[in-house]
Amino acid sequence: MKYDKLVDLLGKQGWFDLATLVQLSGERRQSLHMQLYRWCKADMLLPLRRGLYAFPDRYRASGIHAAELANMLYTPSYLSTHWALGYYGLIPEYVAQFTSVTSRKTKAFENVFGTFRYQHIKISSIFGYRPFEINSRKVLLAEPEKALLDLWHLEQGEWDENRMAEMRFQGFGIVDAEKLQRYAARFESPRLSKATEVFLMFAKTEMEGVVQL
Repeated sequence: MKYDKLVDLLGKQGWFDLATLVQLSGERRQSLHMQLYRWCKADMLLPLRRGLYAFPDRYRASGIHAAELANMLYTPSYLSTHWALGYYGLIPEYVAQFTSVTSRKTKAFENVFGTFRYQHIKISSIFGYRPFEINSRKVLLAEPEKALLDLWHLEQGEWDENRMAEMRFQGFGIVDAEKLQRYAARFESPRLSKATEVFLMFAKTEMEGVVQL
């Protein structure tokens, strides 16, 4: 296959996988794999993970948003925990690593677009997310309440008031207390139920302190 044909076939979508290329081109998988490897070495393609590739800017019809890519690298998954909390302003830090949860095994990838980490949770805990528009792209992202619960669930240990303070939580007004409690109950975890109550008390205290100032 010539590179121009590859661009004609798949350049508009920004990235592609080997299986799609085999299907569209009708060429042998092994020969395509070797050609893709050569184009990656020549910086004519960008490897995203095994079997998934992107075009460099000069050959790509549209831009790639790393948050959207996070959904595509490892499916099914949605952005949550630290990245989502940073996006909502619930923690003050900018989170460079794209943190997601998945029902598949824990995995991590690194490429030119960033570092992508996926943590496993059981399939019954996959809820509380939806598409958000970020830079004109549809991105699967945990709701604020679910991002908190995913964090508390995945980070071991007790979430007491001191630990909540260490996270420097802020922007409490975005959190729906009733939804947080309802979502926590779905985990059927006493530890998460307790963390939820601690957070709500902590948020109340912090918000009252702001008002008094």
